[in-house]
Amino acid sequence: MTDAYTKAIVSAVGSMSKDRPKLLLKRVLMELEDAGISDAYSEAELVNAIASTDVNSPARTDFYIQLSKWDESANPEWTADTPPRSQERRRIVLTALGFSDDAQQKINVAFRVDRSGSVVISDKPVDWDPWYQADSIRSFYWDGYQRVLESNGWGAEAIIELNRTTDDVVKRLADPAGEHPYQSKGLVVGHVQSGKTANFTGVIAKAIDSGYKLIIVLTGTIELLRGQTQRRLDMELVGEENILGGIPRDDDALTADVDYIGDGDVDWSDGKFVSYGVDPKDLGVPGIRRLTGAHDDYKRLKAGLSSLDFRKTDHLVDPARPLYDSLNLPRPDVRLAVVKKNAAVLRKLVHDLQSIKTDLGEIPTLIIDDEADQASINTTRPKKDSLEAKQRTAINRLIAQLLGELKRAQYVGYTATPFANVFVDLDDSEDIFPKDFIVSLEPPPGYMGGKSFHDLDIAGDDKADSERTVANSNEMAYVRPLLAAPDDQDARDKEMLSALDAYVLSGAIKLYRASALDSPKLIRHHTMLVHESVKTADQEILAGHIRRVWQSAGYSLPMGLKRLQDLWVEDFRQVTAARAPEAPGNDSFPALIPYIGHAVDRIQKGVNPVVIVNGVAEKDYLQDDINFQAGDVWKILVGGAKLSRGFTVEGLTVSYYTRKTSAADALMQMGRWFGYRPGYRDLVRLYIGRNVPGPRNTFVDLYEYFEAIVRDEEDFREELRKFQGFGDDGRPRVRPMDVPPLVFQSLPGLKPVSPNKMYNASLVEQGEGGKVVDFNQRGEHSGKVNEDQFEAVQPLLDLANTEGDFFYIDTVGNPRPWRAQYGIIGADELIEIVSKFHWAKNFKFDPYVKFMRTAIREGTLEDWAVIVPEISDLQTRTVGGRDLKIMRRRRRDDRPWQFSGSSTRQRAVLQAISSGIDSDTVDTNGAIASALRRPEYAHIMDLKVPTRGAFLLTFAGDSTSTRFHDAKGGTDPKKLPNPTDPKDIATLFSYALPLASAPGGRIAFSLSSKDHPDDAIIDI
Repeated sequence: MTDAYTKAIVSAVGSMSKDRPKLLLKRVLMELEDAGISDAYSEAELVNAIASTDVNSPARTDFYIQLSKWDESANPEWTADTPPRSQERRRIVLTALGFSDDAQQKINVAFRVDRSGSVVISDKPVDWDPWYQADSIRSFYWDGYQRVLESNGWGAEAIIELNRTTDDVVKRLADPAGEHPYQSKGLVVGHVQSGKTANFTGVIAKAIDSGYKLIIVLTGTIELLRGQTQRRLDMELVGEENILGGIPRDDDALTADVDYIGDGDVDWSDGKFVSYGVDPKDLGVPGIRRLTGAHDDYKRLKAGLSSLDFRKTDHLVDPARPLYDSLNLPRPDVRLAVVKKNAAVLRKLVHDLQSIKTDLGEIPTLIIDDEADQASINTTRPKKDSLEAKQRTAINRLIAQLLGELKRAQYVGYTATPFANVFVDLDDSEDIFPKDFIVSLEPPPGYMGGKSFHDLDIAGDDKADSERTVANSNEMAYVRPLLAAPDDQDARDKEMLSALDAYVLSGAIKLYRASALDSPKLIRHHTMLVHESVKTADQEILAGHIRRVWQSAGYSLPMGLKRLQDLWVEDFRQVTAARAPEAPGNDSFPALIPYIGHAVDRIQKGVNPVVIVNGVAEKDYLQDDINFQAGDVWKILVGGAKLSRGFTVEGLTVSYYTRKTSAADALMQMGRWFGYRPGYRDLVRLYIGRNVPGPRNTFVDLYEYFEAIVRDEEDFREELRKFQGFGDDGRPRVRPMDVPPLVFQSLPGLKPVSPNKMYNASLVEQGEGGKVVDFNQRGEHSGKVNEDQFEAVQPLLDLANTEGDFFYIDTVGNPRPWRAQYGIIGADELIEIVSKFHWAKNFKFDPYVKFMRTAIREGTLEDWAVIVPEISDLQTRTVGGRDLKIMRRRRRDDRPWQFSGSSTRQRAVLQAISSGIDSDTVDTNGAIASALRRPEYAHIMDLKVPTRGAFLLTFAGDSTSTRFHDAKGGTDPKKLPNPTDPKDIATLFSYALPLASAPGGRIAFSLSSKDHPDDAIIDI
């Protein structure tokens, strides 16, 4: 397709950006005629152009984005009341565009109706009529921001999703022109390094377009993070015209002191800051006045009070009317302040606001709180029975003061670790609990998050049993273990050298690819992160250690090249072949050798290959070697807490991590290896401590810690997905105030947040039908506990007196048999037995018991099928006079109170039985159903009345005697004597509740709220 045709389609689509869909081919032909082209252009050619397989085609991108807007439009004039994002709506749109049935079918194949999107938990009812209608508001700043995203390589799908999620936020804010002030408070939950800034930039753009006049962005606690955020907003939203403030761009004398010009910012010089082509005010659009700059946080009276005072400096159509009146609102410039969460700075802002002439209650304000779980949360526990006596932390108190002064202020927190925010006291109206909405974002395509480094679909001991390769295992592809003891310097040197080798080799491969693909952006930054201690003295020692290893690496010598060649053959070549076979640089090692020297030169350029970033002073972040704006950064960065949050390490490819922490949210924030890795995803490597010293002479596997947190966060987000939406009465199924009990905690020793942020919520009931749950949080070893729990299950062993074959489906779809004893027990009887069990100190079993009692009362749980595996290759031991098969289930190294979980073959049967599947059911479990539907299963399945749960009872060796241990310190069933004392046997169980008892899950909770009853039930 010629450029003329492409331009005609783009122009025709753009002409309808704020209008209903109209005959597209007719408009394209008119555009071509205006361009002097009279060639015939058919519907088929138009469809081929807009449905092009080239995802970078402007015609395809613009059409897809506009189509998604029509798919979601709330305009009743032409949508015929069809539901947004429905096939009925799509039919209306494509028919209005003039497409034939055949063309519509092709377009629908290319652009499927998207029913996904962010998860929204809202306090508003289903019939709530939002004020924000995107297709009726002039979207000047949003359109400019969208152009920036397109120029930065964002695909249509990513832009569509951002448009949708930002709409989800903005329409839940208050109407800036509303007669009565209302403060909406919400939380947007992203992922670490996943594009939260892009989302709140889009929200700010749409808020400005719709009439908000004061934008306050609260950043982290260090100046560099504030400056990064200021620059990002200036570059992608504020734009050249607003930054220059009327100064001609080519007037060197006047622009010398303007941000980014005097600094020699590469992106400003290259014209990458957004430009609107004309002063926005000349188009009748409000300008943006910056109250803060690239290097200047808010300073009292720095810009003069007039810069902040709307009534003193801005023209109002009718000064007798309030600022928020619809006549006055479009005229005044927007004020933007990007402010550190620093008490002294916030006090200056509050003081100046109190000093201006404009009534603060008239100013539609949007407060964006980036990293909202940092510094903003009130960490002071309220005194008993005295909310008024609460002593706030300084920053929290000042944010509350801002909200108190600015009656029309909207508060939106952004975080990747939301747990602290949902534990804010919901009864305190001055606090920042997200009472109105919680939006959970899905990461766009290309994001490498926690799931990208872990094998979450493989659980427990199945990891050891499965055949994993770099093709099917994220751990094998990207993760490299650090096992050296802290006092074994030689072993530590070898591990560090291995990581440095990976850093150099991946840099060389990047250079090779950049040359082959003519893509200099791929190699602008190439960094390695080392994170071991929060102590600055330790960081100095570590940096010296890395420099010493670097100097001994010999990358220009045969020994160094031989190491890199071995690493390429044994590691990088295999991973690239499996994960990015189309990428250049995987043909032969000799082709990489010239680029190895170039990579080493780039890393050694400047003062040192190793840079310490520990934030002792702000100047530590202003080093030339780590100025990502001024030039290319190829460095090894060593740091601690300041590197764990906020500071964006661009081009991060190799991470070396051995630091332990006691809070899950802090540990997740240290996952700086998460993010977008375009063009080099296969080169990313994580070197992580698998044997890190912990408290009381224990050792911690940091990789397992991270995996547990990733699973907890995925469970939390899945709960949000499950409970979003509305009930039959039109009310939300779950309100934000109901969310705290959804926070999971797999590791009893690793709190979701610090304890002083968790005092407002208590989970009292929980369950989900048809889902297998392992109850393996058994507590520290106790021979007496083992004896008691073994004695408690004797009635179950008596009942399980029928033997039969069970099945699971292997990786190629074949049913594989395993034998077990089974029997049936009443639901109340089972509760009596399992209630005798002892648990780890921080694990609460009572919510599960309460749920079972609720299910019994409601008639959805009558009895259980008890299954005791008799797998032939297990060891048999006589325990308490019974011959039992002993499983290999180890206590975790990092959490000795918890055993590994059940295996896939056992879980599949539990799930099938509890779901009441029969052989005629056509679903993804059909193979399991066919295998299970055998004569001896008839009374187990209880298909006609699906009120039977499945209960798996297993036994594992659990001895403190080292005589019975394997090489890893776990009890080896083969080494147990025969007979075996019950004190050396752990009794474990898993269950799956009947699907009918709660097919979508149910929770009950108790909150410290004076307005809401205890034990409120959410039933899906």
